Amino acid sequence: MFVTASGVDFDEMGYAMSRFEIESEFYDAADTVNQASNSRSKFKKPLSALDHEIAQLTKLKSEPKEHFSKEVPGKRHLPVSTVKMLAGREGNYSGRGRFSAADCCHMLSRYLPVNGPWPVDQTTSRAYVSQFSADGSLFVAGFQASQIRIYDVERGWKIQKDILAKSLRWTVTDTSLSPDQRHLVYASMSPIVHIVDVGSGTMESLANVTEIHDGLDFSAADDGGYSFGIFSLKFSTDGRELVAGSSDDCIYVYDLEANKLSLRILAHTSDVNTVCFGDESGHLIYSGSDDNLCKVWDRRCLNVKGKPAGVLMGHLEGITFIDSRGDGRYLISNGKDQAIKLWDIRKMSSNASCNLGFRSYEWDYRWMDYPPQARDLKHPCDQSVATYKGHSVLRTLIRCHFSPVYSTGQKYIYTGSHDSCVYVYDLVSGEQVAALKYHTSPVRDCSWHPSQPMLVSSSWDGDVVRWEFPGNGEAAPPLNKKRIRRRQFYL
Repeated sequence: MFVTASGVDFDEMGYAMSRFEIESEFYDAADTVNQASNSRSKFKKPLSALDHEIAQLTKLKSEPKEHFSKEVPGKRHLPVSTVKMLAGREGNYSGRGRFSAADCCHMLSRYLPVNGPWPVDQTTSRAYVSQFSADGSLFVAGFQASQIRIYDVERGWKIQKDILAKSLRWTVTDTSLSPDQRHLVYASMSPIVHIVDVGSGTMESLANVTEIHDGLDFSAADDGGYSFGIFSLKFSTDGRELVAGSSDDCIYVYDLEANKLSLRILAHTSDVNTVCFGDESGHLIYSGSDDNLCKVWDRRCLNVKGKPAGVLMGHLEGITFIDSRGDGRYLISNGKDQAIKLWDIRKMSSNASCNLGFRSYEWDYRWMDYPPQARDLKHPCDQSVATYKGHSVLRTLIRCHFSPVYSTGQKYIYTGSHDSCVYVYDLVSGEQVAALKYHTSPVRDCSWHPSQPMLVSSSWDGDVVRWEFPGNGEAAPPLNKKRIRRRQFYL
């Protein structure tokens, strides 16, 4: 079912099953899909669910404690009602007089941000990047027409910083806000990354006119003048380093304190579309490439240059985005094979030994639809824990994310889509719990507020809108649609 701007009937919204495949050692994937298609009730227990350690970890973080579940004997799998949860707290069933973190997540995760949308910004340029700050007080949006805007969420989404990107090539490919929220870095199809002082008093930030956008050079001395582009860029948790993935098949790490490039790895055999740190230590780096592989890099044991700690195989096409669960163990990836995959790095291989020799079709995701004959193909050496299907990954590097820890216990996975929607999947059951439909062009990125039931989506139609629960009590205003001129090259 699609959730539209006109509202939603929560009794009918249900948990419409997506195509969900589980590692074969536990279940037969085909039977899972067939059984799931016969179940559409929101409160009916799924006929199959993810049987893996991450399922138990997710339940521990997002389900109420036993003292609440005892109030509904024999129905442990059903959501405990909000009324019972509140009554239990007032009756001090836990003996602590308050909710646990899991109790809070159980309540908050039931109220998905599906109302709206309400406008954040409307431009005539394609929106490429969406990002809440770690505390949710700021929101960053990057557009194709050299523009990056930082909004103050707590002051009615007023623009705090309006940045005109310097030396832009094609589009703003990525942005990253420092952990202390004082600096923003942005990248384009260039080896130069620029850094802006977000905390300065000037709202208009025009390079070399109103402010200086310091340039960080990611090119190496032996590049021979070759110019590459940066697709992905992330701050480390301590704010001292940047990791980047580029069109020259490399991963880069930049030391901000030393102001120099500290690591360059020829990591893949094709474009590195996405990189991120695996945990707070900064030792682990995950990368995804157009060579169909996810790789895990441990900087503590990079004795052999370019040797990853392990390789994760399972995607049939290039990988557009990776998001880490933040525990140094689990990650998700979005792929051009129209699927999100959940990974446990303990299942990784030492190398990519499986040859994909069965592909018998020619396809380019930038301008072609995904071949029907490829939709049911399976990787012969798939190491993923689970696969989530229902959205579409075409024309651009569409991003996916884990839902927030604080409000949902990372119970959900959500993603943009070429079909102009935002999809939300239940991580454990694989159910498609919502599809937010408003945009008229691909939704490249979306971001869930870290502590509130609020989600912001940004699209190639130029609109940046927010979805909430329950909203502000008013009907969502009509939003003006604009026609965005198509171009011949996509990212």
